[in-house]
Amino acid sequence: MLGTIVNAAAIIAGGVLGSLLRSGLPANIKAIIMQGVSLTVILIGLSMAIKTENVLVVTLSIVIGGICGEVLKIEDLLDRLGRRLEQRFGGGDGAFTEGFVTASLVYCVGAMAIMGPLDSGLTGRHTILFVKSILDGVTAVVFASSMGVGVAFAALPVFLYQGAVTLAATSVKPLLTDGIIREMTATGGLLIFAIGLNMLTDRLQIKVGNLLPAIFVAIGFTVLFGRLPL
Repeated sequence: MLGTIVNAAAIIAGGVLGSLLRSGLPANIKAIIMQGVSLTVILIGLSMAIKTENVLVVTLSIVIGGICGEVLKIEDLLDRLGRRLEQRFGGGDGAFTEGFVTASLVYCVGAMAIMGPLDSGLTGRHTILFVKSILDGVTAVVFASSMGVGVAFAALPVFLYQGAVTLAATSVKPLLTDGIIREMTATGGLLIFAIGLNMLTDRLQIKVGNLLPAIFVAIGFTVLFGRLPL
């Protein structure tokens, strides 16, 4: 669990530092930072998504995963958790929930969020999560400089999610072939791309939280298509 603890601590430190910087930034600087970060998130998502070798797997995973997420109302759960934290710790920061939800989704989606805790749980090596901690800490500073201290509280879902993967590593590792990891990464990249679009404009709000199950649905479809004589 050491790697996950360090990762969560880095997000908290970066979020707090960024929120302190935010108070001294003019509105136009905050706006351009947000636009720049949004474009970078879009680029990261695209670079992950294009690694797919079977677009049909990604498509079906997004559709089925989205239906599951709508039934489970994952986005609403994240929003409610964000609002509760905002009421207790937000201090009237209207962007608190947005920062919490956006950062939580970005930090929990991606290959490093899967392979890092797996490696940590199976081998005791925390290298991947230490690298992820540096990346998450730096991006937390940038995110929080635009969206406030809510970003720091993304450490909570990151800790719970990655901690659960670490504890389940022994039983999960044999399932994750290179092909499955590739399609999970591609599906997650598409979600990160959607997060970037949401950050860039208020006119288009994709319910990325409800699409989260798609990452795990991709496991089943990758296995299925691998066995079919296509």
